[in-house]
Amino acid sequence: MKPMGAGARTALIVVLGLVLLSALAAWFLHNYVRVEKQIALPPRGEAGYNPLYALKRTLQADGITVDSRQRLELSAQRLGTRDTLLMLNDPRTLTPDQSRRLLQWVHGGGHLLLRTPPPQTRDQDVEVPILQTLGVLLGEDPPQCQSLQVEGEGSHVEFCRGSRFFFNDVQPELAWGDRRSAYVYARLAHGEGNVDVLADFDFLGNGGDPGNALLPMPASPDGGLRDGPHRALARQVLAPNYGRGTMHLVYAAQMPSLLRSVLTYGWPVWAPLLMALLAWLWLRMQRFGPLRPAPAAERRSLLEHVRASGDHLFRYNKRVLLYAAVRQSFLARLRRRDPMAAALTGEPQAAAIAEHLQVSIEAVRTALQAPASNDKTAFRDRISTLIQLRNRL
Repeated sequence: MKPMGAGARTALIVVLGLVLLSALAAWFLHNYVRVEKQIALPPRGEAGYNPLYALKRTLQADGITVDSRQRLELSAQRLGTRDTLLMLNDPRTLTPDQSRRLLQWVHGGGHLLLRTPPPQTRDQDVEVPILQTLGVLLGEDPPQCQSLQVEGEGSHVEFCRGSRFFFNDVQPELAWGDRRSAYVYARLAHGEGNVDVLADFDFLGNGGDPGNALLPMPASPDGGLRDGPHRALARQVLAPNYGRGTMHLVYAAQMPSLLRSVLTYGWPVWAPLLMALLAWLWLRMQRFGPLRPAPAAERRSLLEHVRASGDHLFRYNKRVLLYAAVRQSFLARLRRRDPMAAALTGEPQAAAIAEHLQVSIEAVRTALQAPASNDKTAFRDRISTLIQLRNRL
């Protein structure tokens, strides 16, 4: 059988690869199912910062003229006789002059909607001038939900996080609540106009946190004016001047602080950087304790080493080496101090040393003779004598 050439082998590999890819494509197309899925995107533009954007668009779709602002500016904001002003922000932000001018406008036929201060930020000792003028007193009990039932809709609750209130020498046209558990809504007549006081405006917001209408529109398709009970309640609240004038919406744009935004959304960046910084600091910091045992330092002096070496030689019968070292040290000093005596040998040398040092010749002769290796007493005597003679030179 003729062997396959290189070109034929390459062509076979290519054909097998194409067959495999075709099989994978057929399997994918057979098992793949196209599905449509709706994903709610986060708000952009005005919907991202205006919590009343859904209400604004709803009113405009109904043919109502809407003026939406972030803050109340009475000098630039012309309020008509039959206009409606909804203030989403805290009424404590109103100055006494603003409160007086607003009540004068309501007395001429305007419709003002106010909320009570949020309970989590309200101080019992802080006064709200415009509410006191209207005879509204804030309650001290914790918030509780108020049931709401709309025909054709399921059971619903409202004002679960709002501050309830009472009345002081005033009779409201409409009220929602009772004297025992306080009120969550009231419509007060003021001249030719009306003032609506509510515990909260969460049902008028874009949605999101059900207890905070100041949040912008969420990515969820539920909440806010998307709920049927909320739309019915909003229509009743806005009824007095609905369609008879401009609808002024004053909201407080609750933009989160830069620090909060960085901590909430920037952690994929700052968390690794923080870990890298901590690791670098850990590597560069001063060590307060050794990670590994320190090497043993030299604990013995040179004299101790010499003494230990001598004890070792003495114990293992190497006394001749010790004697020879001491004798050489003595003769080396003798050559420096008395070269004539050092040049001699034998008995003349012993006599010259004895005469120079004024000692007996017998002691010198004995000290210069090596002792027997097993005679410890003679070894000690000779070593002692040589050291004494050396020190006297």
